[in-house]
Parts: sequence; C-alpha cells; structure tokens
Amino acid sequence: MENTFTIYEDERIDEVNERIKLIQKKDGLTFGTDAFLLASYIKPQRSAVAAELGCGTGIISLLLCARNKFSRIHAFEIQEDFSSLTRRNVALNGLEEKLVCTCADVRDIKPSDIGGEVDVVFSNPPYMLTDSGKRNISDAKYIARHEVCGSINDFCAAAYRLLKHGGKFYCVWRPDRLSALFSALTQNRLEPKVMTFVHADTESEPSMVLVSATKGGAPSLKVTAPLILHETSSAKGSRPLTPKAQKIYDTMSFED
Repeated sequence: MENTFTIYEDERIDEVNERIKLIQKKDGLTFGTDAFLLASYIKPQRSAVAAELGCGTGIISLLLCARNKFSRIHAFEIQEDFSSLTRRNVALNGLEEKLVCTCADVRDIKPSDIGGEVDVVFSNPPYMLTDSGKRNISDAKYIARHEVCGSINDFCAAAYRLLKHGGKFYCVWRPDRLSALFSALTQNRLEPKVMTFVHADTESEPSMVLVSATKGGAPSLKVTAPLILHETSSAKGSRPLTPKAQKIYDTMSFED
C-alpha cells in the first residue's frame, strides 16, 4: 500500500487556492488558470453527485470539495502515476469521504462503475490534435494536452453515458477548436446552454472558452459577457486583476 503522504524527487508540494495542499509533478502539467476558472464556473449542487473526466492531479475536484459544491465526486484518470497522485492529494487534504479517484479510460467508463448516473460531469480535456504542436519531452504532458487517449467526442460520449437526463456537463476548451467541441456535444445529445469567452485583457483574443451543456436540453445558447482577466496596462511586471476576475478568485464563483 502506497504512503499517501510521500513526496517523490520529481514532485513538489504547493499551497494553492482554497488552502488546498497540492502535490504536483515537476515535469507534468501544473495548476493553472483554466482549472481554477472551470471550478469557479461550475454551479454548486450541494446534495448532488458529480464525476470528473481526466482529473490529472485532482485539483478541480479538490477545489470543488473545498467549496462543498457537491456531496461526492468520482474522478477518473487514465495515467496511473496521476491517479495515484490524486489519491495522495485527496488524503493530504482529508477529503477521502467526498472524493474518490479511479484509474480508468474515459472510453470505458459506465454508470455502473460508480453506482449509477450522476448529476454533473466536468472536464478539462486534452485540447490538441495528436499531430499539432510540439512533441513534449514529458509523455505525461503530451497525453494530458493531446487527444492520445480519447478525442473530445470520446469525452462527450462518456459525459452522456454518466449523466442523468437533464444533468449538466461543464468543460474548458480552446476557442480555435470550438467547432469540434460543439460538434461533439450535439452528436452526444448534450445541448450547449451557456458559453463564456476568457481574455487576458481587452486587447487580446480569447485564450479559452467555458461551456455548460445539458443532457437532452432544448436548443438555446446564452453567450455571456466575456471575462477579462487583467487590466490593460503598459506597465512592466504583474498586472492587476479586473474587479470581475478578482471577485471570481475571491468567491470561486461566476455568480454576481
């Protein structure tokens, strides 16, 4: 049995938002803005059960547990090193009663694996085609960023299988591949309902898009006002967050 509090040479431990202690691999993907914004975008359903597809270090599920947005979360990760890492992060933060991680391929997951359909599914899925971008030195990064172990259609198909009728699917995605996401959603009867573009500042194109879809929902899409993260400034160094972005970081919520 592994020691859940062991920190290996290729890892480090940081304290991040919501006072979460996070073990991260030095050569793996680290906690970033996309994960925090997705956790903030997900609306709380405190008595509901949720599932995460491709959890990496487990940070999104950990953040949601810290804010008590769900009663229980089932997290899935195909890379054994990262599913083990998530289990250690769960233990490190004392969240074993709320969050369980399973090493599994999203293409194989069924509702019976977690005791039935869930109310919410969320994911920060691989967003690059296998033949795009530079080949990462780290295999872990390559698998996390590229559609090696499942395409966006596979992730949406898994969400459809796991969700109850009327259940919600949330994800963060790249604007330049938005057509692929919408095609996968509609093919799997997940109707896009709300979409928010995220910009670094008012002069930048969107760097990510947050989407909420409903299983079996009627066609009706609301495109919200964009989220601008930073005040536009020519000053060197770090730029202040906009009031809206600061409120999201303070409350971990997009709600006004």
